[in-house]
Amino acid sequence: MKLRFALLGACALALTLAAALYAAGPEITVYKLSTCTCCMQWVEHLKKNGFQVTVKEVPSVDEYKRQFGVPKDLESCHTAVVDGYAIEGHVPASEILRVLKERPRAKGLAVPGMPLGSPGMEASQKDVRDAYDVVLFTADGKNYVYRHYAGN
Repeated sequence: MKLRFALLGACALALTLAAALYAAGPEITVYKLSTCTCCMQWVEHLKKNGFQVTVKEVPSVDEYKRQFGVPKDLESCHTAVVDGYAIEGHVPASEILRVLKERPRAKGLAVPGMPLGSPGMEASQKDVRDAYDVVLFTADGKNYVYRHYAGN
């Protein structure tokens, strides 16, 4: 009888741990300069949206952009990687989650530059924002607008 309760307890614990691991969001590693504050604001945006974030402050992000295949014309201030996809710049968490769900054949997503109003680049007046595109880029050099965000 005691063995039965011990086994039931062990099964319950295993299920609880499995549920906790399943509930944890995607793991993403962000490569950034130590002096960039907007990058940390973007990291906070990811955490608020359930991502498990590891931040690596590096002397230069250029080698990571090259390593993960980010095209020069799509570069921004930080580079991240999540489940094999490169994430360049201030990409909204919702688009990262979408790419992880849809699993397109791509190298990654980018928001080129640092558009005002994108996650981490919010203005002091929250209703001020630039129009910008989230760009899906492929290994063969093709780029597609994955989502357009309107400005005002």
